[in-house]
Amino acid sequence: MAARLLATLIVYGSGAVIRACTQAYRQALANASKSGVAQEAMHSLKRGIRGLTEPEARQILGVTEKSSWGEVLKRYDNLFERNAKSGSFYLQSKVQRAKECLEAAYQKKP
Repeated sequence: MAARLLATLIVYGSGAVIRACTQAYRQALANASKSGVAQEAMHSLKRGIRGLTEPEARQILGVTEKSSWGEVLKRYDNLFERNAKSGSFYLQSKVQRAKECLEAAYQKKP
């Protein structure tokens, strides 16, 4: 009798845990699609390891090919601080990656 009761509790308990995990996973997917994380992950997979291209980085920071490194840093600081205060971590990370990409490009230039 006790074994049967214990088995019933295990079956019902595991069913409840599975339903809760499934619901939490669905909610996580919904949150990721709202915040843009899912799209960024897909773009990263499509691009592979290479990351941002130089034109994409310039577009994110709003600078041209003729902009000096000082102008790039000024735009980076401005956008990074704005997103730190009232923006999103997603946008802040895009700004950071754009700066890193342009930093590598400016170091290659003579």
